Amino acid sequence: MRDGKPSVTIVYCRQCQWLLRAAWMAQELLSTFSEDLGEVTLVPATGGAFLVLYEDQEIWERKRDGGFPDAKVLKQLVRDRLDPDRNLGHIDR
Repeated sequence: MRDGKPSVTIVYCRQCQWLLRAAWMAQELLSTFSEDLGEVTLVPATGGAFLVLYEDQEIWERKRDGGFPDAKVLKQLVRDRLDPDRNLGHIDR
């Protein structure tokens, strides 16, 4: 937690070249939750890892959840923990 605001961590496989995907997802989260998140951190890993953590709690895991999350789904997962009553506009339709 930075400045009392929650953090999101995206762990990505560097061997699989998933840095751009992880960076794009970080950008989407920072654009949507710019005032509410303290940080979004990218962590390189190996072995096909793609994992999203909200305050160290796993909210998406590529192998378990069947691939990569859409930006819409990822934003909803973060919103559900950050501010469940928040309306994400067209994303929630």
